[in-house]
Amino acid sequence: METAPSQSFGFQLQLQALFFFPACATVGSSGRPSNRTVNNALGRCGDFRGFQGDSDKIQIHTDGRTRKIEELKHCPFAEICWYFTDSWEQFRINGRVDVIDGLDPDPVNLQERENAWFASSLKSRLQYLSPNPGLPCPTEEPAPEFSLDPSTAPVAAFCLLILDPDQIDYLNLKNNERLTFISSQNVDGVKCWYSETINP
Repeated sequence: METAPSQSFGFQLQLQALFFFPACATVGSSGRPSNRTVNNALGRCGDFRGFQGDSDKIQIHTDGRTRKIEELKHCPFAEICWYFTDSWEQFRINGRVDVIDGLDPDPVNLQERENAWFASSLKSRLQYLSPNPGLPCPTEEPAPEFSLDPSTAPVAAFCLLILDPDQIDYLNLKNNERLTFISSQNVDGVKCWYSETINP
């Protein structure tokens, strides 16, 4: 059955993701899995920002100094997983991730990054001025305080991740229902989605 999961689930994801923290899994350079919570508010590891325009591509803001950036350059695929405790629903969204930083040669991508930067709260932007994540923290030194002019352009550490999903696994434990959505391109090069009911 041909369908569009971004229309079926997108609005629900937008609402519920405001209150729940999805996990984002990548593949490390050693071949081992690497997983972390993607904080949809002000987290260091990432910031879920919903869908790109009217598409089914998912936007995430993240710090370019985190380990996941090198992992995505090594293997540009990731999976995001949400579990919503109230509705007993799980969404697993798998796809290829584009990393857009300040050195991206595409002016359209750079504009997307700038738009994403200014769409963030000032408090969120300040996080990208903090010391490099993952490095030892000197316990004897007081935590530095930073300030940022609201009109300041995106700082070097700010990255925009665009996940282009090609497979979605939906599980509803209340209804004991599970659907899988797989994308493909038709003869006109348009992305189409096909769904199948599978065993939970």
